[in-house]
Amino acid sequence: MAKQLTFSLPEIDREKTKEAVEGAFEKYRFYLLTVPEERLPKVTASYSLVPSTNTNAFHSSTEDAVIGKVDFERERDKYLEWIIRGVNRLNKLEREIIYKRYLQDEETFDYEIYNELVLSERRYYRLKARIFYKLAFILRIEVYKSEGHSL
Repeated sequence: MAKQLTFSLPEIDREKTKEAVEGAFEKYRFYLLTVPEERLPKVTASYSLVPSTNTNAFHSSTEDAVIGKVDFERERDKYLEWIIRGVNRLNKLEREIIYKRYLQDEETFDYEIYNELVLSERRYYRLKARIFYKLAFILRIEVYKSEGHSL
């Protein structure tokens, strides 16, 4: 008897994948905000009765703040570009739904979008679920169910 080769594809955890995509959009919106205050350089002078000594410190606090700010901005720009490139791979209607719902500055509700696009509520939510899966694969943030092996 010949053995047939079989393999099984891992099953996607729908809820966790949806959370991963929504988390990516939340991070996108966060990155659109300004740089946090703690990343700004300290300008106030500090006085001490103890004379200053030379240390092996490579950077001043101002230099550290600027380096941190530049690193943050580089990471932010790379992340924003990653999300935009992923969304641009969707078709026109899918891009429009994602842009209106998640990428605009002001928050828009689902019912506003499906009314504006003249879609039924049911079709809109089906489309949105399919878009989330497509984006999860495009961005490579899909989450798989782990198989529980008991010993």
